[in-house]
Amino acid sequence: MLNVQGLTLHYGQSQILNGIDLQAHTGQVTCIMGTNGVGKTSLLKAISGTHPRSGGSMSLDGEDLGKLPAHVLAHKGIGYVPQGRMIFPLLTVEENMQTAYACLPRSEHVIPDEIYELFPILKEFLHRRGGDLSGGQQQQLAFARAIITKPKLLLLDEPTEGIQPNIIQQIGRVIEYLRDKGDMAIVLVEQYFEFAYTLADRFYVMRRGSVTASGTKEDITKDALMAEVSV
Repeated sequence: MLNVQGLTLHYGQSQILNGIDLQAHTGQVTCIMGTNGVGKTSLLKAISGTHPRSGGSMSLDGEDLGKLPAHVLAHKGIGYVPQGRMIFPLLTVEENMQTAYACLPRSEHVIPDEIYELFPILKEFLHRRGGDLSGGQQQQLAFARAIITKPKLLLLDEPTEGIQPNIIQQIGRVIEYLRDKGDMAIVLVEQYFEFAYTLADRFYVMRRGSVTASGTKEDITKDALMAEVSV
């Protein structure tokens, strides 16, 4: 389980996040919602260590994570699929996935068959360069690379952005599969309301760098949640 308390983050002199409290439980999808520019991506960057937080605490499975850099947090079990995917365009699909080996012992340097079952196109395009893939295929590659690290916590930033509908459906099925395996917590930042609502077990709504509403599907109705997100 991820436990975040009082997290703050600055870009230069500008404070972007204001005392965020958040929990994400293993076997659940926790969705962070809100309009553009409220700090959702910044929150994932802080959790993943790709942008250092200014204050607050963070623990994973009861272990205090301090202010560790991103590569150490990846070793601790935090997988991250960033907005924009950030694949290596000149590396092949296979080489992109093999970059995940940096988080694993040598004995586990293998691409699991599960990856090709979830994303069949990656096996077909194994030797194609990442930069030659479509946006949807790059998203599948970024997703696969994160899963190979065997994360305890998987952070997904706008996985449906700019993706064709059939790939969105596939990504939804993969998220459901990973949730139902019950061995990781998933934090999803998503603007596509119906996609997010269908998948999520718990919601956090952000506005101007703060959490303004939170709860489970039992705590907050769909209409109330939509009203919170739309304001």
